[in-house]
Amino acid sequence: MKNRALNPAYAFALCYAAMVCLAIAVNLMPIFLTTLRVDLGGRDGLTGEQLGRISAFTFVGLVGGILLTGPLADRWGGKLFCILGTLLIGVGLALLGNAHGYSMVLVAVLVMGLGAGILDMVLSPIVAALQPLSRATALNWLHSFYGIGTVITVLVGTFAFRLGIGWRTISLIFIVAPLLVVLGFLNVDLPPLISDTEGRRTPMRDLCRNSSFVAVNVAIFLGGALELGLAQWLPAYAEMSLGFSKWTGNISLLA
Repeated sequence: MKNRALNPAYAFALCYAAMVCLAIAVNLMPIFLTTLRVDLGGRDGLTGEQLGRISAFTFVGLVGGILLTGPLADRWGGKLFCILGTLLIGVGLALLGNAHGYSMVLVAVLVMGLGAGILDMVLSPIVAALQPLSRATALNWLHSFYGIGTVITVLVGTFAFRLGIGWRTISLIFIVAPLLVVLGFLNVDLPPLISDTEGRRTPMRDLCRNSSFVAVNVAIFLGGALELGLAQWLPAYAEMSLGFSKWTGNISLLA
């Protein structure tokens, strides 16, 4: 039987597509916020705190997915978590597409955030294992697809709004992407995240005692919170506080 892992191009393409799914999970809600404020908030609309809670639930899911995946991916392999993370994004989009209340929206973004966190943790070591002699190049290519996914998400979502398509339908349309990626991962073998030549895993206790490791994690946490916080609020701020149109507010997310 031919080993499918001998086709790294297919595995790379799936990882890039999964990064696009991650971008959908993170960047879809910002273009929905002002619409949700009216649709789910009744006559007075959702408060600023309620809108902020949506972003907070996304971030909680993201952090939870990262913390869950980190210690387990080395043991169980990256393929399982690629499937799980992408599937959770699809489930979150389905929940969002059928949400008729604020609480269901919170559940949906939490599930999507969890899936995004899992993918964010596992995709980088997979592409590094696929291209061990050019890891920096592989990682740069991978993360460039987050930007590509962001552009796709914002443009498709914004144009759909201009065509009169509702946010629930837009969410259901985007389900196609994670479903296709899940099917792809089911039919590919991925390399182990730790090769025999690199030795055994470093215990988590030893890593936590390494001051450089702790400092880098704190920096990534704060940088991620800053990036996600600004991205989640920018379209709504441009529309509600600066008086720009919904089109202009959404496109500002691409800046």
